[in-house]
Amino acid sequence: MNSICVYCGSSSGNEDVYKETALALGQTLAARKIRLVYGGAQIGTMGAVASACLENGGEVTGVIPDFLDKREITNYEVTELIQTKNMHERKTIMVEKADGFIALPGGFGTLEELAEVMTWAQLGLIKKPIGILNVNGFYNKLLDLFQDMHRHGFVKASNLELFVTDDTVLGLLNKMSNFKLDGASFEQKLGLT
Repeated sequence: MNSICVYCGSSSGNEDVYKETALALGQTLAARKIRLVYGGAQIGTMGAVASACLENGGEVTGVIPDFLDKREITNYEVTELIQTKNMHERKTIMVEKADGFIALPGGFGTLEELAEVMTWAQLGLIKKPIGILNVNGFYNKLLDLFQDMHRHGFVKASNLELFVTDDTVLGLLNKMSNFKLDGASFEQKLGLT
């Protein structure tokens, strides 16, 4: 992977571990020479992951809609800044520029972005690794919900294999680097061939 899109918050949460993990992720991406693609803000965990990546010699692409320029305080220090007309254009560009995706703990926006790439993977529109960084068990209830969706017949078992989870930065990146679908192609796994 040459680039990873990180979905995260414009807030830092109420526990230090969230910002610390964002910083560690940014540092690790820089060390591995993986370009960070993210939402373009300089606040919250978004700002933390970008700052850490830049401070450690990494490259960062920020993508932010014009209307959020002042609200989320655009990070003009990034390697590449792309301003978009709306959220849909922002998300499309982020997907196109990334070789993989990581969701850090975050709010509604993070959840929506994660759900979108998971849906696109389910439909075979993207064939890139998706990782959930489950810091302090933040995503445990969401992962339980995914299992419930499967139990109730709304999500196929194969769709639960479209993403990986870990509670550490290095563990997640290693799983994403080794991501395979049991030797089957996405199309085979999803019954599209």
